[in-house]
Amino acid sequence: MKRIAVCGLSNRALSMFIKPVLERYSNVASIVALLDQDPKRRQIVANDYPELAGVRFFLPEAFASMVESEQVDTLIVTSRDDTHIAYILQGLAYDLDVVCEKPMVTTAADARRVLEAEKASKGTVTVTFNYRYNPIHLKIKEMVASGKLGKITSVDLNWYIDTYHGASYFKRWNRMRAFSGGLSIHKSTHHFDLVNWWLAQSPKEVFAYGNLHYYGQQSVWNPSKQNGRHCGTCTETDKCAYYARWFGRSTNHAIKDDHLLAGQNMDAYSNYRPDACIFDEEIEIEDTYTVAALYEHGVLLSYSVNFSLPYEGYRLAINGTGGRLETQEYHAPARIPFPVPEQQVIDFYPLFGAKETIYVVEQEGGHGGGDTLIQEEIFLEKGGIVLTVYWQEQRRALWQLPWGKAFGAQ
Repeated sequence: MKRIAVCGLSNRALSMFIKPVLERYSNVASIVALLDQDPKRRQIVANDYPELAGVRFFLPEAFASMVESEQVDTLIVTSRDDTHIAYILQGLAYDLDVVCEKPMVTTAADARRVLEAEKASKGTVTVTFNYRYNPIHLKIKEMVASGKLGKITSVDLNWYIDTYHGASYFKRWNRMRAFSGGLSIHKSTHHFDLVNWWLAQSPKEVFAYGNLHYYGQQSVWNPSKQNGRHCGTCTETDKCAYYARWFGRSTNHAIKDDHLLAGQNMDAYSNYRPDACIFDEEIEIEDTYTVAALYEHGVLLSYSVNFSLPYEGYRLAINGTGGRLETQEYHAPARIPFPVPEQQVIDFYPLFGAKETIYVVEQEGGHGGGDTLIQEEIFLEKGGIVLTVYWQEQRRALWQLPWGKAFGAQ
């Protein structure tokens, strides 16, 4: 029976880890401690999950006391990105297994600290890249690893985040580089992980540009150059195109978005509101990125991400000596103002031959069913898909599927 302490009572902690443990994995895992810097978050958990009312709450400075008094053997780290490093290092010092939400850390220096600490510990660090478990991404991995595309030569990946989801990062703590490392770390970590995993390679040269175009005080969409506004109390909402796009003049309904549930409650935190103005002068991160990368076996990657577009999704093409794979995904279809094509479809174009269209079955659960699969992997430790994600410079992700060794450890 795992004895789990949850460090950081974020929305992701509640929906991705606490709820599944209580509802599906209580026979193999038990939440024995809760830790957060904001006591109000303890009350949020108690309100949502009364069965945890008797579980002790700790502040960050009481970490050692928590581990010893509650006999913790596993940490789940779901706090603000820049705080991950402190909990990971303390957990490894106690030989605990650490399950950490991405990104593991926000700087290269902290990544090296974790690698060294893990070498000296009996514990392990697992970074939960749940997007790997999306059925269409599993199918792409299978196609690449089986040799269907031949030797991979290049990858084109363009990611689009709409004006609702994209703006949300600039309302919250993510807008400060010290907290998030920038969106090339907080968000693009998912995308780089997918490419690295599909290829079973690591990049050896990377070149990138980033810029701020849509948000911040100099945005062409800024109604006026003021600081300190909040969406909930702003007097200029009728002049804000981003607000008007998603909220009517006579309604202020909550838009469904799995990423932003915490942002719908202005009273969920002490001394913090997740609706700060997206045009504040203090915004210092980029909203647009392009990347060119050369991988160790010669694959070329062209990547871009934009955090203020009319719709959300991505386009992917993988080229190989045997052919080309293409797919396009539209996310949050309820927010897209036009009909979208059938989803979970991969087109394969052999270099010489007829086009093949592959339809992938979407599973139940968040991220196309990926969330459920990774939760099973974390808490059940058995059967079917086995994926252990350790972020280390000289160690690949371990990947094994029951139908063969094409996915063996690299």
